[in-house]
Amino acid sequence: MSSYPDLEDSETRRPSMGNRRETILSLVEMLLRPDDLVQGNNQQPSFEDDKDVPTVDEAHQTAGAETFNKFQRRMNNLDKELRNFSNAARQLGSSAGILSSAFHLRTRLAQISYLYRENAANLFPRKVSHAVLPSVVGENSKSARRMAPYMSVRHRAMPHIARPAINDNLDLEDFPVQFEMLAEEVTTFVNCLNEFPEFTDEAVNASISSFQADLRYWGNCLREYEGQFRYPAVQRYIQDLTVEMGEHIDSITNTLSMFIEVGVPIIRFAQKHGAMNLLNLSTVATFFSAVTATTLQFSFDKLDHPVDHAVNSFWFLSLVFSIAAAVNSLLGLTWKQAMYRSPGHRVPWWVLIWIKRSPLVFLVMSVACFSIGLCLFTYSSHQHRITSTITTVITAFTSFGLVAVSTWFASERWAWSRHRGKKWLGDVLDELNERLLRMTGINMIRMALIWTKGHLVNAASRLRRVKITLSSDNSSEKVDEVNELPVTNPNQEDPSTPSSPTIAASYRSRPSDARPSSPIPAAPLVASAVAAASETNTPNPETPLTPRLGRQLWQNAIRTVQMRSQVTSNLAAISAQHQRNPRRQRTSSSTAIRPERVRSPTTAPPIMLVKSRVAALGPKLKCLETTQDLAAHQALVKHLQFSPDGKYLATSSWDRTSVIFRVGDPFESHRILAHAKGFVGQVAWAPDGKLLLTKLSRGIKVWNQDGVCTRTIDRPSYVEAITWFPGGEAFLSVEGSRAAKLDLKGKVLGTYDFGNMKLHDVAVTPDRVRLLGVGPLTLSPGGLRPSKSKVEKRLVVYNMETDQIENITPVLNEVRDITLARNTRNGLVALVSYENKAPPQLWKMEMLKDMKNNQQLTARLTLRHTYMPKATVDFAGPSYFGGKNDELVLCAGKAGDIHIWDRESGALLHYVRATALGGDLTCIAWNSASDNPYMFATGSHDGAIRIWTKPPEYDPPSAAPSNRESMLDITRSSSPYGLEMLERTDSPITQEFASAISSRSGSPESMRGPLIRKDKVVAFVDEPESMSTLQASGSSPPTHHHRHSPSP
Repeated sequence: MSSYPDLEDSETRRPSMGNRRETILSLVEMLLRPDDLVQGNNQQPSFEDDKDVPTVDEAHQTAGAETFNKFQRRMNNLDKELRNFSNAARQLGSSAGILSSAFHLRTRLAQISYLYRENAANLFPRKVSHAVLPSVVGENSKSARRMAPYMSVRHRAMPHIARPAINDNLDLEDFPVQFEMLAEEVTTFVNCLNEFPEFTDEAVNASISSFQADLRYWGNCLREYEGQFRYPAVQRYIQDLTVEMGEHIDSITNTLSMFIEVGVPIIRFAQKHGAMNLLNLSTVATFFSAVTATTLQFSFDKLDHPVDHAVNSFWFLSLVFSIAAAVNSLLGLTWKQAMYRSPGHRVPWWVLIWIKRSPLVFLVMSVACFSIGLCLFTYSSHQHRITSTITTVITAFTSFGLVAVSTWFASERWAWSRHRGKKWLGDVLDELNERLLRMTGINMIRMALIWTKGHLVNAASRLRRVKITLSSDNSSEKVDEVNELPVTNPNQEDPSTPSSPTIAASYRSRPSDARPSSPIPAAPLVASAVAAASETNTPNPETPLTPRLGRQLWQNAIRTVQMRSQVTSNLAAISAQHQRNPRRQRTSSSTAIRPERVRSPTTAPPIMLVKSRVAALGPKLKCLETTQDLAAHQALVKHLQFSPDGKYLATSSWDRTSVIFRVGDPFESHRILAHAKGFVGQVAWAPDGKLLLTKLSRGIKVWNQDGVCTRTIDRPSYVEAITWFPGGEAFLSVEGSRAAKLDLKGKVLGTYDFGNMKLHDVAVTPDRVRLLGVGPLTLSPGGLRPSKSKVEKRLVVYNMETDQIENITPVLNEVRDITLARNTRNGLVALVSYENKAPPQLWKMEMLKDMKNNQQLTARLTLRHTYMPKATVDFAGPSYFGGKNDELVLCAGKAGDIHIWDRESGALLHYVRATALGGDLTCIAWNSASDNPYMFATGSHDGAIRIWTKPPEYDPPSAAPSNRESMLDITRSSSPYGLEMLERTDSPITQEFASAISSRSGSPESMRGPLIRKDKVVAFVDEPESMSTLQASGSSPPTHHHRHSPSP
């Protein structure tokens, strides 16, 4: 019998070998795991079950991890630039403050980076791992910490070299505090940077100030989510902030890099220049003190006369001042190069004056004392009178220059401080001169001087004219003497004389043939021409009026040169034109038309979890196509909505009308609801479908199904959106940050305030207890605004019974609309729509116990799906639920593409390309009452409304192709005779019809045709009216327009 009965019993109940191995392995893994990770995992509360975690596929995990890694690279680049900046600033004077602030900024950035890694690891566990902090275990670490303050500077790392340490007690709840502390560190850094007066970079100041303002805004907004930083919704918002923060970090990194390349060398040069000036001043003062001491040897023993005592006194003073100038210069040089000195604005004014100004003042006083003593020494030593006089005069002259320059420097300083740099000393002196000249006595003297100057100038001008006249007379006499001299060629006759009329006549009649019979050299001809020109310049009554031969020769030569140059330029232009435009022959390749590439239609990826349901929905969606085009409005269609019973379609437009269509094949215009003022921004059917609301800018109209306005409700502020209560007894009007509850008579039943939010849309839960509102935040809780980043947007759950906000969910994208699903079998879900390129999201509202009061239930929103499009899409209008049980989600893009997803799985079921539609889409609406076939409507910018449903089945004619795709490519004529014409020319009758159609387009009758598409299609009536009837009614006959049925 065993002595261990308990052990025997345990052996009989021991588990199998496999279970024991798994237990041992799990225990070993727990023992090997670090203690801090185990404690951290145990301390984290489980806020959500596995079923509540949003379904995020591998693509979302990869995209989120890439965003985080990009943010990490940005943080590392900023840390690297801060280290480079510290190394560069180490060479500057008074750099201790900037080095310390840069080190603290790096430490804060490291802690922010650690928190972001923990946040990303919780969101994307398959792609991002948790950070492991370097920890030192043992007594040695404690002793090292105790001994660290007593270590010498040589054994401790400098601030710009030491690695930032991360606090071990950081938690995700510290995000608001860390953001605010980072804002303080950034402010300290920019203040230390501005303490260098030698260089100020406005780009660095602007980027850092903008980052600091956004950090304060984020930290202030995040304080409202205390205790919720483990929720995926808040974690996703913090992850989205990496994009905004990354832009700031890139800006600061670039500006710091430019500051290192430009600012630091400028500061170093300015400090080096100042130090060099002090060093030169010290050298001069030292040399002058030596000169003074040497000169003092000639007079220190002469004490017989009072002048001798004066000489010794001035030279001793000069020696003292020169020594003081040298010492203070060295002191200022040391102070400027000191690393740990205080900035200039933190030092007392008398210290700055003593360090910066005293060396030069002492040196000037030393020179003045030495000069005075030197002058006195010439008299005390009984030098010659000429020597004493010259020394005194020159000393007085140099002293006057010294005093004048010193006075000018002081006056410049005064002018700068008086006018704050707007005026220089020269401008001040000019203004003073003008004021003196305006005085009475001085002005009279000035006028007298001006009068005297004017008379002297006139006398001088008269004398100059007389001199010019005399010189011109002498020159004319010399010219007459030259004309009497013989010409170079004596055989040539003078053409100016009347004895040669034949030659003159020949030159007048035919200049090209006017040449002498005998060969005449060119030089005498030119000489005669010059003589003739000189004769024509002087008036002579005996000279004949006929043109001289020389002038004719010069004119002919000029004409010949001009004609040759013109012909040469024309030939050059023609040849250049032929070179630029060579003749080309048409080839067969130039006229060939490239065939268009036919893209094969793509299908949505199959989802294995809901394969049967998706397989059933796919064929019902892919057969949908545009079956009707309704010319409903003349301007943009703003909103669409089908009635709950599916019998009517209401539209709203910017043309101040709202149209009610009767659903059928075809759709018929039931009523046109005209509005006297304002655009119609929204329509809303009552839950029973008997009433219709239309939203104006500052009012709401109530209509019945017959198109009768039963009530017009005016509102004091702009109406953003309207929504019905589930029972239809009242509705909500969204106005600013409030939602007003109104009855059908316009009486205010209640007002719900959402605080600092600007509401864009609200939805009422089926139990009529809570409101779900969406919109941006106008101000942070502390009254702050962002500087560069986007404002925070929120999804808010408001309890109407307690008049309090129960839950706030932050989002970064521009949220615009929220819609609740009618089918609440799997819980209450809301579809949230955003602006621009942000895809719609599905959020689920659940009731949980309040963290402060366990007896009370509060609502919370959790993200279920993000419906990703096939490509980047700029979404238009709100997205909607589709299907009889809201099992679909559909959304339209501004370019004309349509996406339809499965609500539960998020799979893309159907995608309509933008090229298949003929206009930009603005809104979309689903007919929930139509289940087989499906039906939805889209509105566009041109005022047209398209109805999408399954087309009626028909047998194509034998002449037409059997393939439906080939039928869509054939251009069909809308002629009543059924003629197929590929090309035709417009006859005069057709032109008259076209002009009649264009004149009819502006008539009110043209708006009533529900089946008329204004931009492309004009349908024929069954029995066309006669021309006389059309003219009497003011309408026009239809034209032959081609109509294409766009493929889905």
